[in-house]
Amino acid sequence: MAQTTSEGPSLDSVMADLAALEDPRARQVNIRHGDDHGVNLGRLRALAKSLKTHHELARELWETGDTAARLLALLICRPKSFSRDELDSMLREARVPKVHDWFVNYVVKKSPYAEDLRLAWLADPDPVVASAGWALTSDRVTKNPEGLDLPALLDVIEAEMKSSPGRLQWSMNTCLAQIGITHPEHRARALEIGERLEVLKDYPTPPNCTSPYAPLWIADMVSRQPTS
Repeated sequence: MAQTTSEGPSLDSVMADLAALEDPRARQVNIRHGDDHGVNLGRLRALAKSLKTHHELARELWETGDTAARLLALLICRPKSFSRDELDSMLREARVPKVHDWFVNYVVKKSPYAEDLRLAWLADPDPVVASAGWALTSDRVTKNPEGLDLPALLDVIEAEMKSSPGRLQWSMNTCLAQIGITHPEHRARALEIGERLEVLKDYPTPPNCTSPYAPLWIADMVSRQPTS
């Protein structure tokens, strides 16, 4: 286990703990999803729980550039301790899908700069950065839609989603589905856009899982909503 000093666990000992968690089978599975690490995420979370919050250690782990170390950093950092510029720089470094996803969901969403960054990233020419803007927009669609121009968002999705690269397309599709699920007044248009564009229509979906194809996703989630 990590050796501790008066200032907490050392970077070297935590990196050794991560190395000990290396599992070739986990690496094979992760690589198929674009994630270049071999650590089972359940065991990674257990390590994070044992370390508790250590923001300076999290910074050191992030700076290694190692994917498993960065995932651990996101679990033990203090999201509100990062400046806006730090968050922007970190996102641009987060090219591995799982690191990108955890960074947006576990750190940026808890930051006081989330809305400012959402607007900036939506307009960014880098599609991976823009995908983070759309992920934050989806979160607002479901939790805090006041002030959002949902018809305008649907206009952009309708015009750009079909031709967008993978990760950006996925984030725009998620936003489309969430608009249809949570805003009945826009559901018919969201369904029409999804049916016409057919984005992710043929995506392989395991049994008993919800398809990411927006019309099926919307229909499935709406069917689970309580009736008044």
